[in-house]
Amino acid sequence: MIVGVPTEIKPQENRIALVPGGAQTLVRRGHSVIVQAGAGRGSGFADAEFTAAGAQVVPEAAEVFARAELILKVKEPLEPEYVLLRAEHLLFTYLHLAPNPQLTETLMRIGCTAIAYETVALPDGSLPLLAPMSEVAGRMSVQVGAHSLEIHQGGRGVLLGGIPGVRPAEVLILGGGTVGRHAAQMAVGMGADVVLMDIRADVLSRMDQQYRGRLKTVFSSAHALEEELPRADLVIGAVLVAGATAPHLVTRAHLRSMRRGAVIVDVAIDQGGCCETSRPTTHQDPTYVEEGVLHYCVTNIPGAVARTSTLGLTNATLPYALKLAHRGLGALEEDPALAHGLNVSGGKIRHPSVAESLGKPLAPYAA
Repeated sequence: MIVGVPTEIKPQENRIALVPGGAQTLVRRGHSVIVQAGAGRGSGFADAEFTAAGAQVVPEAAEVFARAELILKVKEPLEPEYVLLRAEHLLFTYLHLAPNPQLTETLMRIGCTAIAYETVALPDGSLPLLAPMSEVAGRMSVQVGAHSLEIHQGGRGVLLGGIPGVRPAEVLILGGGTVGRHAAQMAVGMGADVVLMDIRADVLSRMDQQYRGRLKTVFSSAHALEEELPRADLVIGAVLVAGATAPHLVTRAHLRSMRRGAVIVDVAIDQGGCCETSRPTTHQDPTYVEEGVLHYCVTNIPGAVARTSTLGLTNATLPYALKLAHRGLGALEEDPALAHGLNVSGGKIRHPSVAESLGKPLAPYAA
């Protein structure tokens, strides 16, 4: 199969969907790889490295899309890329369709097959292709949150770990999944006073046992949230419902009860955000203020550490990309995890959470 890797065009997105080593693996398995010139520059991978790996480097995205059968990307297609997609394409990328009806309708109109990294699911419900970027985003959320708390960034002027004689910042983490666990690790490590909320008793139990009093766990409820938010200096929104729009746990009314200059880092923004007042931002202009609370809602947080993120992403996606390159849609029959990743094909929505979130009919895929 011919595998195409275009340059990402989302603002400040420096990741690439395939590293040279991954290209070499595909080529050695008998596939052809076409990479757009400069696609790896932001992650520190030169065109010459792809050429040495056996890939062909071409100057324009149009040629990548025109020649390739399998398109590997990092982020969802943007409007300039819509005209490059064809019904014959197999698109493998992060899609986040639930909060994006325009993209969903476009993919349906084109008729291509779109498999989303974030909904590829193993039998135990884990999300192997979302996990590495959730790990990065979780760790980065505390890093950018600590920076946003600085007075010149619009925050309260609070040092996350405090100093002897001065209390540390209070960090509230909403959700104990991959993002929440890694955010907790960073926040505890930096000396913050950390509270983690979740609705799963087993998650709270594991976190309690792991941190042995260095982190407090609270069962998530409307009442508990109302109690915790006014105390928080930094809130990490780490709520995930796989493939679906994130629930708005934090309302505008909640913000009015919070400290002025407190910070919300809404990692769930790719799925619509878990705060009512969240809206997508970019690395170039990452924050804004609502009701006196600073919001950080960058939709591609891992893009700020592009080399680490690209390596971690390819480690996870390459085995699945190999299956798709070898078998095409037949890979969905052989691998149930990939079948869960199918969001759109043949002009129909194939994933139940996407259909439900957008209020559109579901057409389960039949191999």
